[in-house]
Amino acid sequence: MKNKKENSVQLRVEELKDQHMPNNFDISLEAYGGGGTDKFLNQPPKDLVTHSMKGFEAQYKNIVDYIVRITHRIWEEKDIGYIYDTYSHDCRVWDDFGLQSGSEKIVADTVHTNNAFPDIRLLADEVIWAGDEDASFHTSHRTIISGTNTGYSKFSEPTGKSVRLLCIANCVAKENEIYYEHVVYDTAAMIKQLGLNVEEVAKEVANNRDAGPFGPDFRNLEPKRMSVQAKPPSFEIPEKITNVREFAHAIFNTIWNRRNFSAIDQVYSDDIVFEGSTGRIYRGKEQLRSFVISMITSFPNLALSVEDIYWMGNEQDGYLVSVRWGAIGAHKGNGSFGPPTGKECYIWGITQWLIENNKIKKEWTAFNEFGILMQLLGDSK
Repeated sequence: MKNKKENSVQLRVEELKDQHMPNNFDISLEAYGGGGTDKFLNQPPKDLVTHSMKGFEAQYKNIVDYIVRITHRIWEEKDIGYIYDTYSHDCRVWDDFGLQSGSEKIVADTVHTNNAFPDIRLLADEVIWAGDEDASFHTSHRTIISGTNTGYSKFSEPTGKSVRLLCIANCVAKENEIYYEHVVYDTAAMIKQLGLNVEEVAKEVANNRDAGPFGPDFRNLEPKRMSVQAKPPSFEIPEKITNVREFAHAIFNTIWNRRNFSAIDQVYSDDIVFEGSTGRIYRGKEQLRSFVISMITSFPNLALSVEDIYWMGNEQDGYLVSVRWGAIGAHKGNGSFGPPTGKECYIWGITQWLIENNKIKKEWTAFNEFGILMQLLGDSK
C-alpha cells in the first residue's frame, strides 16, 4: 500500500489560499543580505528567521534556506544523488520536453547536464515562496545558469562555448521532498550560445522524440489548456492593489485574451525592465507592448489561462509575485517563429513580477520557446 507521500503526487496540487501568502520579506534572499547564492552561503545572518518545517532535515531553517542549499549541493558540490533525498521517487517534473517522471530520471538528466558543463553554476537570483508544512511549500526559484560546454551533450559534441541563461523552477515540496515541479530552462538561448542552429536542433529532437532522454509525446503530456472560449470576459484592473490574485488575473486576461494592449500603460511603470527567454531584454512600455503583440500575431487565436499564482509582501513594501500560465493557439501568423505552419501549439511559462507602488517595476518571463519550435518544426505523426 502506498504511503501518504507517494499518493500525494498522484493528486492535483492544491491551490494556495490567500492566507498562505507571507505578508513580508522576513524569509527571503534579501533577509540574507542579498547578493545571491554566494553571499547566502558565506554570510548567513545571525538572526535567521525560521518557520516550522515538519519532516524536513533539521539543518534547514526555512524554505528559502532549503531551496538554495539543496540546489548548491546537487549542482555545484556535485552530490547529485542527494536528489534521491530531496525529490520523491515518483515526482513529476515538466520541462521543454514534456513530463519527466521519477527521481531516477531527474538524476540522469542532472548527470547529463553536469557532464556537458562540468563547471556549471546555478546562482540564485530570487526565491518567491508561499505555503506551509501542511499545505506544502511552493517556491518559484529564479536562477542564472552559467557554464562551459567541454563535455558531450544530447545536442552536440563539446563546443568549448560558454553559456549564460535564465531559469525559473516552480517546485512544490513537503517533508523534505519536492514532488511536483515546472521548470523553464532557456534551452533555445543555450543552443544558440553553443553556436548551433536552434531550428535544426528543434526539428531533429522533435522527429526523434521516441528515442533518448526526450518525452515521447510532450504535447499530450503537458497539462491541458483551454482551446476555445466565448467572448473573453472583461476584468477591471484596479488602480490600487488590494488583492494580488485578482490583480494578476485581470492583467493576463485583459492584455492577452481581450487584446487590450493599452492596459500595459496602466499596470507597468514607465521604466519597466523585462527579461525573458532567449536573451530578451526590453526597457519601457513600448518595447514590452511590441513583444506581446508579436506573440499574438504569430498565434492569432491564442487563449491564455493562469494556472498557479502566489506572492509575498504587502502594499507598503511591495510584492514579489509568481504566475504560472498556459496558452494554446494555432500558428497562423507571420513572426519570429517563421512562416505560418497552421499547427496548434501549446505554450507555457512562468512570470515573476516585482511590484512597487501598485505598478509592475520588473518582469521576468521564461517560456518554452524551444518546445514551441519542436511543435512547429517537427514532422506531423
